[in-house]
Amino acid sequence: MTSNTVNETERMVVTRVFDAPRELVWKAWTDPKYVMQWWGPKGFTAPVCKMDVRVGGKSLLCMKTPDGYEGWNAIEYFEIVLHEKIVSLMYFSDAEGNKIDPEQLGIEPEAIDGAYDVTIFEDLGNGQTKLTFIGNEPMKSAKDSGQFEGWNEMLEKIAAVVAGL
Repeated sequence: MTSNTVNETERMVVTRVFDAPRELVWKAWTDPKYVMQWWGPKGFTAPVCKMDVRVGGKSLLCMKTPDGYEGWNAIEYFEIVLHEKIVSLMYFSDAEGNKIDPEQLGIEPEAIDGAYDVTIFEDLGNGQTKLTFIGNEPMKSAKDSGQFEGWNEMLEKIAAVVAGL
């Protein structure tokens, strides 16, 4: 794990270089048995992870806080380029995957209208992979809400998963 960097653009961008081939980083990102090991910031667990990573597919994930609160997210997939790119839309949901307005959860809406999440897996050679996650929320909002820090913590957890593959 070589570095974490941030691109200070309007959208949240989190980047990490892993000392692992692209196929392993992709596997850690898309296989539910591995996603359950890293979904959520430090101290959080993921008791539920159902994934259908294909165009038109949908994933449902539960993030459990250390004090027991369960927060749900659904992800819909719009573009998949195997081992290279995922274009998706993640949103708050109930346990069945139905979209929930963030305000119902006491959270200010942060998503940029019409923006999707984009995850890019770049083969750097020498067994290294650069993962770039471009979120659908403004960088300032992501920093203010703790999402930016949470994504960096999740990338750290992914690094541990990848190291074990």
